[in-house]
Amino acid sequence: MPFGKRSKAHVAYFFGREIERWSEVRGAPTKTGIPTHHAKDPALANGMLIAGLGRGIDIDGLAHAILEAHWRDDADLADRLTLASIGRSVGVDPDSLLDRATTPEVQQVYRANTEEAVRRSVFGSPTYVVDGDMFYGQDRLEMVERALRRPYVATWSKVGAT
Repeated sequence: MPFGKRSKAHVAYFFGREIERWSEVRGAPTKTGIPTHHAKDPALANGMLIAGLGRGIDIDGLAHAILEAHWRDDADLADRLTLASIGRSVGVDPDSLLDRATTPEVQQVYRANTEEAVRRSVFGSPTYVVDGDMFYGQDRLEMVERALRRPYVATWSKVGAT
């Protein structure tokens, strides 16, 4: 359920206490409260990342910088100039990526990624899939790490899951 449709108490808890605790645990400073631009369309930022795949740039570094700018600096990730500045801050020439971000080819990959997420029953971000086993939430990173070394025994089925 989108945050805008959740109870005020849940939203206040998540963007208050929950984010604050994970910020401390992960050593990743965040702004207080809901980022100003949190509800804006992420298509341009996502398209920028997709456009950078296969180009030999540090996509993980760029993605990290984009998320850090959103959560720590309250950046508007729907704004081209903001994304260009973030790209330059990590040594990426952003102009060609941003030019390609809205092309039909990149947007088709974005749609295909979204369709795949729906098929896999992904319901939020971040979601990780290791050998078909889905892990939802950044608090599952230790479980993802373990699954990469040794898969979990599968006993749960999506049939009947809500």
